[in-house]
Amino acid sequence: MGVEAISGNIGNVRSAIAKASQATGIDFDYLLGQAQLESGLNPTARAGTSSATGLYQFIDQSWLGVIKQHGSEHGLDWASNAITRSGGRWVVNDPGMKSAILGLRNNPEVSATMAAEFASDNKASLEGSLGRGATGTDLYMAHFLGLGGARSFLRTMQANPNVSGAAMFPAAARANRSIFYDASGNARSLGDIYQRFAAKLDKGAAKVGAVGLASDTLDGSAGLTPAVFRKGGDFETAKANFAALAGITNLGDATVITGSGDSNDSAAAWAKAALARATGATAAGTTPPASANSVNLLRPTPDTARLAYMMLASMGANRS
Repeated sequence: MGVEAISGNIGNVRSAIAKASQATGIDFDYLLGQAQLESGLNPTARAGTSSATGLYQFIDQSWLGVIKQHGSEHGLDWASNAITRSGGRWVVNDPGMKSAILGLRNNPEVSATMAAEFASDNKASLEGSLGRGATGTDLYMAHFLGLGGARSFLRTMQANPNVSGAAMFPAAARANRSIFYDASGNARSLGDIYQRFAAKLDKGAAKVGAVGLASDTLDGSAGLTPAVFRKGGDFETAKANFAALAGITNLGDATVITGSGDSNDSAAAWAKAALARATGATAAGTTPPASANSVNLLRPTPDTARLAYMMLASMGANRS
């Protein structure tokens, strides 16, 4: 899919994806990997060959459908109520209203939330069909083949991973030869296709800072929990993973990630005060800012991300 590059704030996009993950329970790493593959984390990306637009490249009909189904759950009643079904298609009678609804695809928070809801619906359906927990790769197969196609693909692969993908999905194979055939023209097996999608998803997520596997079992993490607790890895590895993320600065023995337009000093001051408040202490000569007084640790924001990293460093110091 050709995508026209339009600049976007990567930090804001990551924050929007974290909020969507928290709101829906869909894994942060999966949502991050999918957005990287679809748009390069560009919230206003546009495809050159279809109506696909935004962070997750929703086409018009898919977008109207997910807004109709889930918009009212996220304060978009005005949009959901304007969408009706006619002749097997989603329609909006007022042209101005339709333009406004489709324009929401360029809003990273709305786009990420609807992508997460769409993935959540697919997850529930796939798990019911497969009798097991869905993985990020399963969800991406549903994105690629549609829900019905993904069900057939995954059920057949479970029984026999050596079945030819091109034989099962000839139309998709004609449109996507590099996925269904190798360089010599040999048809790839379902197992091979699946593993290549998994690797592609993981590579995309890692490229933009994921610390877990986007293809893995979906754990609903919003990307703020240290890897040592999520994946059972060692503590030093977890800290090393975080240190690799963009935009880090050092504050003594702690690591603080600054937000967009945030200075190192202001980030450090906020994190010190917020950490002191969270542990029931007040640093000498420090007055917690208003943002720390109302902090909600369950809602990912640049501020709570900073607090999470301060707490990570604090726990590391306590272990030594």
